Amino acid sequence: MILRQSFRFEAAHRLPLHRGKCFDMHGHSYRFTLSLDLPVDPKTGMAIDFGDIASVVEETVIGAWDHKNLNDFLENPTAENIVVEIWRKIAPRLGGLSEIELWEMPESSVVYRGEGQVR
Repeated sequence: MILRQSFRFEAAHRLPLHRGKCFDMHGHSYRFTLSLDLPVDPKTGMAIDFGDIASVVEETVIGAWDHKNLNDFLENPTAENIVVEIWRKIAPRLGGLSEIELWEMPESSVVYRGEGQVR
């Protein structure tokens, strides 16, 4: 069963290696969706409680990054590097994580499935 749950946080960043307008400090209303591929427990009829997912995300991502400067946590906080860092924070605590999609703007997103490393 594929379960999806979305989350939001507000954060500022600048891209120190980019020579476009995003070189300067600015902010985004980030949204990301986790996809988990888990079996359904025949006893409960559930794969995982959505509240359990939300607790992990609150503890590892939202609580740390909401209304913060992402440059304090990542050297080069591109959308690509942000989604990889979210994966690194969440994957050890949520089995079955198969995909994270991160929207930096409503019309622009990146998808990470855990393969390879983005630098």
